[in-house]
Amino acid sequence: MISSKYTQHVISFFMALFMSCIMSFVITTHNIGVTPDLFSKWLFAWAFGFAVALPTIFLVAPMVRKLAVKLVTAEA
Repeated sequence: MISSKYTQHVISFFMALFMSCIMSFVITTHNIGVTPDLFSKWLFAWAFGFAVALPTIFLVAPMVRKLAVKLVTAEA
């Protein structure tokens, strides 16, 4: 198993995996419609999207955490 100190990295990995999967499918289907080569085009788009999404999440996540902390107030 993976050490708990890598929890944020594992969360980021799966977030990038699932988000790139869903978004690439929606965008590919919207752009080309349901065609016989949809699956292969979607897999290519998913691989490309994931390759962009994962490093983006690692770069953006710290800024998002800081922004969220500033926007969210503690409950009384």
